[in-house]
Amino acid sequence: MIHRNLTAELDRAATWAPSITLTGPRQSGKTTLCQAAFPDHPYRSLESPDDRAFAQRDPRAFLAQFPRGAVLDEVQRVPDLLSYLQGIIDADPTPGRWILSGSQNFALLESVTQSLAGRTAMHQLLPLSWDEIRRFAQYPASLEDALFGGGYPHIHNRNLSPSDWLRSYVATYIERDVRAIGSVGDLTTFQRFVELCAGRTAQLLNYSSLADDCGISQPTAKAWFSVLEASFIAFHLPPFSMKLRKRLIKMPKLYFHDTGLACWLLGIRESEQLRSHPLRGALFETWVVSEVLKHRTHGGRSGGLSFYRDRHGAELDLVVEEPDDLTLIEAKSAATPASSLLAGLERVRPHLQDLRSRCDAAVVYGGEDVQQRTPGRLVPWRLVRSAAPPEVEPLVQVFVDGRPVPDAGVLAVFPDRTWKSARTDEQGRATMELLPRHLPLTVFVAKDGFAAHEEPAWIPDERALHVHLRARPGAGAGVFEGVEPGSEVPVVVKRKAVTIDLVEGAHRVLELDAAEGPDPTEPGWARRRRFLVRVAKVLDGAALVEYSPADDQPATNP
Repeated sequence: MIHRNLTAELDRAATWAPSITLTGPRQSGKTTLCQAAFPDHPYRSLESPDDRAFAQRDPRAFLAQFPRGAVLDEVQRVPDLLSYLQGIIDADPTPGRWILSGSQNFALLESVTQSLAGRTAMHQLLPLSWDEIRRFAQYPASLEDALFGGGYPHIHNRNLSPSDWLRSYVATYIERDVRAIGSVGDLTTFQRFVELCAGRTAQLLNYSSLADDCGISQPTAKAWFSVLEASFIAFHLPPFSMKLRKRLIKMPKLYFHDTGLACWLLGIRESEQLRSHPLRGALFETWVVSEVLKHRTHGGRSGGLSFYRDRHGAELDLVVEEPDDLTLIEAKSAATPASSLLAGLERVRPHLQDLRSRCDAAVVYGGEDVQQRTPGRLVPWRLVRSAAPPEVEPLVQVFVDGRPVPDAGVLAVFPDRTWKSARTDEQGRATMELLPRHLPLTVFVAKDGFAAHEEPAWIPDERALHVHLRARPGAGAGVFEGVEPGSEVPVVVKRKAVTIDLVEGAHRVLELDAAEGPDPTEPGWARRRRFLVRVAKVLDGAALVEYSPADDQPATNP
């Protein structure tokens, strides 16, 4: 089982909320996550006929089995149980006792709203995000495989064929979940409606057009789409709203939560079909938007996402709003980093960049290189996470032999070769504020007596980057600030200063008296020892310099 990004939010909720309610699509990993996050809680699923019958027949006795709380799965199957749980929580509001989960958002939310309002922390677990998928030993190697495979955990955990698994998933969804709703009478027509929605992913949500193409009324189309939203199959993205701007489009856009499911509904049975499929661009846009949504949802954020389109044709796929920041994101499936990919940003950014104190812009595209252009960054699809604003404070923690290392130098180098630095505290932690344009970053950690550490292409998530330094007697490294490329800088090696030109790759051999180096009484040591001083990294205003013994044996006397 891999680590899910929502775990940190559940842990936080368990410190203050007497109950936690977890919703999400069927088979998104809710049961696995609940059991992993709360291993000491008893687990019961109300899908089990015996447990469900017991809970329906005698809810008080059922709940009395768990004096310290429990994980109760599929609780929407016995909605009356929550009324009895309300009394238990009111009598003992100890945080983190009751963990509730369910797949039918419409039924579960109605029950929670009626019985547990103000007593539960609500969270959603969506299918796997790309950075979660990459934690598996095997993960999609190409963009087409990523779009086709989607994010349902069973596909990746068991290395299953997406087509085979999704065929069963759709059949179960239509025959079981939708039938249970009752308001959908014609299941065959409803499946046709779902397929039509898949063909309109990343397009404006036009109920009239959907109704006409499906042969149903417009109110029915609206009701059926609400079913797709409540069961986490699809969602709508609202248009960006600005006061006094009447020229903006007011119709929302339709997206699927999972591109693998959308592909199956569109009749795509092999990932290679996506190389030339007419909906490749729409599916890629769906993937990018859903990735940003997952990132925010699993980080405990809601709302703040919209798209921009005006009546003059200017449009942008995604606007991410924060109190002080705007992030503008465009999705382009082309693999070549051409200037034309930034045309949308160039047209829209002037309308929005003055609305916040900071405005960042990025195009996520189907290529492999990070590039900084004047309108914004070009971000390869593999680094889609770096296009969205970080939701947590980036953190590096440095250890040696399991113990924190204080006063280590941390140098973060960004794609445009700008940088920030910090030093670790007594707990070995270093923090710094990052913006989306800083990602991915390369992290260098330097400390006297240890080999320097380099972590390339790192993207912060809710977990700290744990760096384990390797002790190396006689060696060390340091981060120098306020220096310029090409200048000389004094480097202190074993209490002796030496100057070296700040040219990347430059090196100098230094000879030290044994008394200034390691213990001169150590067997085999002569009077002098040779050290190699090397400039590992040079930036505008900062440098990383390493030193180490020039050879494994003590130098001989001259």
